[in-house]
Amino acid sequence: MTRASVPNPLRRLGRLLALGAAFALGASSVQAQPVRIKDLGKLSGWRENALVGYGLVTGLAGTGDSSRNQATRQSLANMLSRFDLTISPDDVSSRNVAAVMVTASLPAFARAGDVIDVSVNSVGDARSLVGGTLMLAPLKAANGRIYALAQGAVLVGGYRYDANGNQVQKNHPTVGAVAGGARVEVGLAGDEPASVALLTFVLQDPDYTTANRIANAINARLGGAAARVRDAAGVDISVPADRQSNLAPLVTALEEVSITPDRRARVVINERTGTVVTGGDVRIERVAVSHGDLKVTVTTENAVSQPFLVRQTGADVRTQAYSNSQLAVDDRSGSVFLAANNNTVADLVQALSKMRVNTRDVISILQAVKSAGALHAELVVQ
Repeated sequence: MTRASVPNPLRRLGRLLALGAAFALGASSVQAQPVRIKDLGKLSGWRENALVGYGLVTGLAGTGDSSRNQATRQSLANMLSRFDLTISPDDVSSRNVAAVMVTASLPAFARAGDVIDVSVNSVGDARSLVGGTLMLAPLKAANGRIYALAQGAVLVGGYRYDANGNQVQKNHPTVGAVAGGARVEVGLAGDEPASVALLTFVLQDPDYTTANRIANAINARLGGAAARVRDAAGVDISVPADRQSNLAPLVTALEEVSITPDRRARVVINERTGTVVTGGDVRIERVAVSHGDLKVTVTTENAVSQPFLVRQTGADVRTQAYSNSQLAVDDRSGSVFLAANNNTVADLVQALSKMRVNTRDVISILQAVKSAGALHAELVVQ
């Protein structure tokens, strides 16, 4: 194919890629900024703990669980029995009460008396939790121990009203929240040992190169060989004997250490939303991209044929319906060669976007380039 025979859109794509390559040369000269290691991970053992509990939300305006929900009736009868009121669950028929599950996250350094937010979720057939109040509900961890008590007014970002078969609903009214609704009864701040001889820094994104840079930076800051790489996700740090009983100054010094993390070539594609995000300097080798757009149009015209200008017809003469169909095929295709020097995924996506190629076609092109072996990056499809 000669240069003159190359379609104009493809020549324009080539020019756009050339401009993108020139821009990439200028961008590559900008060095990545150092990042504090506290933003790249955390020390092992620092994590939140999930809490869950069961409770009742009262004060609903007839939008609670129906009488068919036996668990709600039994729970209400049990709660009233604590106040010396003996009522059979079969005698309870109130739609102002709803059974809910209460969830919360206990911070790593929570202390007794701290308050945390809780989420309230209906588990029955309640229509709405608007205007309800969560009664006292214990929150337990996976070990079965109670760590917090939750209670308070439920805030719901929606509503639901119905009358005479008509219904109006906004958002999700069977899920709510209680801001600061749980008070910690058993803290975790005293669970750590009095002295620690070894700390482990855990990376959010495991990578041997980044872990090795972290270890070298810590050794340069503390001196000696205090840090060593355990694996791609962890760096072990030996705590000096004179600092084992007081880790705060050492941890502060470690958090201030900065490195330049190694970026992994990765392309993230979300087919549901048509989003393409590239991470790192993802480059493309020389490859020919040919993307065809096949459009098939079928037009059907229905009509009726009947005799006219005939005064008398035979017994077999009758009106006949028929259809005329027209098929039109529009096949547009082309190819373009991408130069191997300094062409990135960003250049290709930007060039295709300027040519008004829709996002889902761009995703198909990237997947084909990956299958052809010209895209040396991790392709993540969400």
